[in-house]
Amino acid sequence: MSHERLIADYLAGPQLLRDAIAGMTAEQINAAPIPGKWSTRQVICHLADFEPVYADRIKRVIAEDNPLLMSGDPDQFAATLAYEHRDIEKELQLIEVVRQQVATILRSVPADTFQRTGKHSADGPLTIEKLLTRITGHIPHHVQTIAQKRAALG
Repeated sequence: MSHERLIADYLAGPQLLRDAIAGMTAEQINAAPIPGKWSTRQVICHLADFEPVYADRIKRVIAEDNPLLMSGDPDQFAATLAYEHRDIEKELQLIEVVRQQVATILRSVPADTFQRTGKHSADGPLTIEKLLTRITGHIPHHVQTIAQKRAALG
């Protein structure tokens, strides 16, 4: 896949997420109808938490030589970062703005920059291309789980 196509898919993610939750009530967003799985609210907050993490990783790989990229535990984030108090619209806006900023940066760098690497604390060497591919697939992955939650709610 071309870098421009990957960036376009990355930018399309927030609208996929908005479409996935369109028409849901607060009760539905807060419900956890599948045992052992997060609510839709928790999913959205999780996505909003990891957008800046990936943005930082991508920026540091562009700006630094083989930087260390720290892992994060999504369950610890969910347990400690006030997901139940966060505003869904602000979370969605954060995702959109971060992606717009990162896309602007990525569109300005030479193609070979996408092969620069950082060293992830758990996964080892990762290129910008791999980081961008991972975060681009993050929303579609969770959109599927939101669809499962909606189906379970009836």
